[in-house]
Amino acid sequence: MDKNELISLFHKELRQEAQVKGYIREETEHVVRHISQFGEKGFIISSNVNEGNVREIIKNELNYFSNFEQDFEWKVYSYDKPDSLKDILKQEGFTIDDPEALMVMKLDNQHPLLNNDQHFELKEITDEQGIQDIIVLEDAIWNVPHAELGERLWRDKQNDPESLYLYGIYEDGQLVSAAWMYLEKNSSFASLWGGSTLPLSRGKGYYTALLAIRAKKAYENGHPILTVDASPMSRPILEKCGFLCLAYSYGCQSPSTK
Repeated sequence: MDKNELISLFHKELRQEAQVKGYIREETEHVVRHISQFGEKGFIISSNVNEGNVREIIKNELNYFSNFEQDFEWKVYSYDKPDSLKDILKQEGFTIDDPEALMVMKLDNQHPLLNNDQHFELKEITDEQGIQDIIVLEDAIWNVPHAELGERLWRDKQNDPESLYLYGIYEDGQLVSAAWMYLEKNSSFASLWGGSTLPLSRGKGYYTALLAIRAKKAYENGHPILTVDASPMSRPILEKCGFLCLAYSYGCQSPSTK
């Protein structure tokens, strides 16, 4: 598949048609929105707007989410129209996150990641304590609280254990690197998340090992295309493994609706 084919498939399966656990999907003429069932932040994952109606649609969505007292993220990709969408959202009071690279790779049975046999103390995490270990790790690395993430991961693992896989690498009983993956419903994609390692444990191949074990699990379960929203730190490793950068994404955070 070439780059344009991958973008089209990603847009169709993970934006226009996405079903996300814990959210009510609603599709209108202009947006695909997801309302949290658990009081978390909602999001708009896809939009069909133009320069003539975009400000009206933004105001409508702010009003709509305010009915639920729910803040939300409007996810904008660099190929979205109009080209000025991100800037218009900022003018309407949204806060724009740093860009992330949309990295995608299609696996085949000869891919080196599927034959990666590095041996670390790597284990699958399936219980609540293991997920709490991940949250402690994320808090330490990013210096912001991740309690809501922990609640969502544990809820999703309990409710649909075959769609979420979590992995960690331990040193002397301490979790030092972790990552997880969702096998996206009715999709050929698996979305990769995390990939965080404590500073003193970096440079040992942990990120690649966690990438490989998730690639194997995704491929075995019929999800041959991997996708990651990558930070500048992760992108070079992903490119080395064969990922392509399809676009850039921007999380645009709504002003408070509460």
